[in-house]
Order: sequence, then C-alpha cells, then structure tokens
Amino acid sequence: MSLEEILAAIPHRPPFLLVDEIVERDEQHIVCRKTFRGDEYFYAGHYPNYPLTPGVLLCEAAMQAGAILLAPVVASEVGKVPVVARMNDVRFKNAVKPGETVLLEVELLDKVAGVFFMRAKVSCGEKLCVRFEFACTMTDRLS
Repeated sequence: MSLEEILAAIPHRPPFLLVDEIVERDEQHIVCRKTFRGDEYFYAGHYPNYPLTPGVLLCEAAMQAGAILLAPVVASEVGKVPVVARMNDVRFKNAVKPGETVLLEVELLDKVAGVFFMRAKVSCGEKLCVRFEFACTMTDRLS
C-alpha cells in the first residue's frame, strides 16, 4: 500500500504518522512496517545520551495500523474515525533504538455494538518489543 493510500485511510499526518508501509493485509489482520530514523523530535529528550523510542509511540504505531485495518469497515460511517477506548495487558519486552525498523501486527478479534477489539504485537527483528490488546470505538471526525 502506498503512502497516499495510508494517508487516505487514517487522519494521522507527519510528524505523527507512525506507519511507513503495509506489508500484508486481509479483513482480520494487518502487518505494517515503521522505521524510526533517529532524527524524530522525541529522541532529543527521551534519554539524550541513550535514545530509545518511547513505548507509548510503539503502541500508537500499532494502533495506527489497526485504524488502517478498520478503514474499509468504517468507510460507510461518514464523518467518523476510530479512536482508542482502552488498552489491556500491555507488556513491554525490548527497547527500539533509533534507526531500527519495527513490524506492527494487528488482529481484529471481535466487533460488539460498535466497539472493535484488537490484539497488537510490535517486533524488531526476532525480538518482541511490546504486545497488548486494545479496543476502538467511532467518534466524530474533527474538521
């Protein structure tokens, strides 16, 4: 999927767009890639002598991948966007350093009464970096 298609699927924009490409996708599952270049603004203050990618941004990247997964499902809901309603069982396992590329894997587990339940895994090479479950609901898109 091209950058233009990613931008059409979700409202996020640089510098807060945390998905570079779609590796694979079906109706229940998506795999995306993000390279943290090292010149991103947050590295300047997040351990200046030992820069690490903030764990919350790893979660955000996975949730953006989840929003891309949901884009075809929610396309009929004009003026709406998915937003996170909760995160469960977040486990940080390994750090991501500047210059590293992560794989974002998100699975749609269920949809109940307009709430989408998903499972995410972020890995770097063979290392699991974070895993968690989250739920999204629809809200009005801001103009």
